[in-house]
Amino acid sequence: MTRILVTGATGAAGRHIVSSLDEAGLRVRALVRDPAGASLPEGVEAVRGDLSAPETLEPALRDVESVYLMWLGLPMVDPRVVETIARHAERVVYLSTDVADLAEGEQATSYHQEIERLIRNSGLGWTFLRAIDFATNTLGWADQVRQGVVRWPYGQASRSLIHERDIADVAVRVLISPGHDGARYVLTGPESITHAEQVRIIGEAVGRDVRWEDLPVEAAREALTAAWGNAEFVDARLRAWGRFVDAPERVTDTVERLLGKPARTFRSWAEDHVDDFR
Repeated sequence: MTRILVTGATGAAGRHIVSSLDEAGLRVRALVRDPAGASLPEGVEAVRGDLSAPETLEPALRDVESVYLMWLGLPMVDPRVVETIARHAERVVYLSTDVADLAEGEQATSYHQEIERLIRNSGLGWTFLRAIDFATNTLGWADQVRQGVVRWPYGQASRSLIHERDIADVAVRVLISPGHDGARYVLTGPESITHAEQVRIIGEAVGRDVRWEDLPVEAAREALTAAWGNAEFVDARLRAWGRFVDAPERVTDTVERLLGKPARTFRSWAEDHVDDFR
């Protein structure tokens, strides 16, 4: 029976991937930093490991055929991670983002592009899940939602945020069924709605009036740089949100094509996360 290694196994999508694979009767191994503290289904094997220390991956990869790879929060790309996976596994499903393909010799402008390049050149079978931003990123507004006013830039920027359960369901489908090698799937929610509308929907789900207040771009740049610690990333986000005011973020039907049902709406996500905003 195929053994599947899941990285990011306790994260927003990863925990659903682990539980769905386990419920399907597959052998699942979860890569975690602290096996004792990981809350995983009883039948799932937890193995200590860390993508920032590639030498720790060897035990987790023994007898593994497929890997679900999530590289969140590690913008410094260590090629030894992909090299180590390629020595043991046959295929990898990588959670990427909506990036452009790179031609041979072209310089990567994001760490997702560089990881995709490493995987394409590794000899592994691969599938890239290029997900638009998670709807869970709006949990960053939770404190403001509780206060009744969300102050953020570009209230009219339209986003097609995706529910983490849809990412998980697609990942499981790709991991356990044939026909996905070499695919680059762009995953979005079923609609593109503005920041201000997202806040209104969250308020309705929680059961309180929540106002949107546009934060001036320069004030947002200062606050977000202090909070995130990366001025270049903040500028990139602000530029993208500015573009989405006039050109809404694209919507694909990939989730529906792969799963046979529409992607979950932002409202359904908000209703699933009511307790996180209370």
